[in-house]
Amino acid sequence: SSFSAIISRIAIVSIAVSLAAMVLAFFILGGFQETIKNKVYNLNGHLEITKYNFGNSMEQPPVSTNSDFNMLYKDLDYIDHVQDFAFKDGLLKTKEEVYGVRFKGMGRNFDSIRFKENMVEGQLFKFNDSTYSQEVVISKKIARTLRLDVGDKVTIGFVEKRVRARPLRITGIYETGLEEFDKHIIIGDIGLVRRMNNWADTLVGGHEVFINDPNRMEELEEELFNLIDMNLYVDKISDKHVALFDWLNLLSQNVVILLTIVLFVACVNMISIVLILIMERTNMVGVLQALGTTRKQIRRIFLYNCMLLIAKGLLWGNLVAVVLAFIQDKFKVIPLDPENYYMYFVPINWDFGIL
Repeated sequence: SSFSAIISRIAIVSIAVSLAAMVLAFFILGGFQETIKNKVYNLNGHLEITKYNFGNSMEQPPVSTNSDFNMLYKDLDYIDHVQDFAFKDGLLKTKEEVYGVRFKGMGRNFDSIRFKENMVEGQLFKFNDSTYSQEVVISKKIARTLRLDVGDKVTIGFVEKRVRARPLRITGIYETGLEEFDKHIIIGDIGLVRRMNNWADTLVGGHEVFINDPNRMEELEEELFNLIDMNLYVDKISDKHVALFDWLNLLSQNVVILLTIVLFVACVNMISIVLILIMERTNMVGVLQALGTTRKQIRRIFLYNCMLLIAKGLLWGNLVAVVLAFIQDKFKVIPLDPENYYMYFVPINWDFGIL
């Protein structure tokens, strides 16, 4: 019932709020970075193997599927999956609009499970046993621009010495939230790219490599480079999207600065509360000294009391942070605008090492 009890409660609440804010900030930042990185990796793999291109042409030089890498990668335990791809620029044409796109042809080893989480309508294209598939998946952004829907037919034209047009049928619509991907990429059968480029069935544009541990990307990039043919090279996906990954690293720096400020404020609050407690308990200090208590023992009393307040504050702060994070992770209470944040809700990354 004393004034000291009120001050103690304020101290506990102050520490708990500061800690909960820091823990939630790390949970959210980690979730934000992890979600965006996973989106990029699921769309492109962690490493990309292509052929050296010494010219200025936008066309990809073909890579043979009979290379040494294709014979060896199945024995490498750090590789999770490898899929073939090939790009070709073209124009989507409807009755009213013409829109520039990049056709991404995928081979039969396409990991559709990784991509399905981006599907918002319809289904993925199916491969054709006799010839290339004329089914295609387009982004929600392209569908809105051209006023297309699942089941609609569209024509794609590849401009070379002459325009070569092919009919396509839309089987699905995807949305990743990554503007540079959603704005231009449509996904279909690599057989169409082979037909347009007059490639044999053993030729592809490159290989997308998924590894088990993304933290070893630097190390595995060099190791794979030593395994592949002399005319091929390995590129990290993070190097192909430098602006995006630099932005994520910059976010980490901003959060560190913010948390430093929050920590400083929490320390100042704790010091102020201790001073108030000492001033409010002046009579108690006098009585203790009159009874023969040393200054060291009195300091120890206040030190133990502060440690008890800090322990309670840490306990409640961690508990509040974990409960709020669980509610957000389970029920997606706080939404986000995907146009600006690349996702529909605030993500949570359960990194308990920061507790």
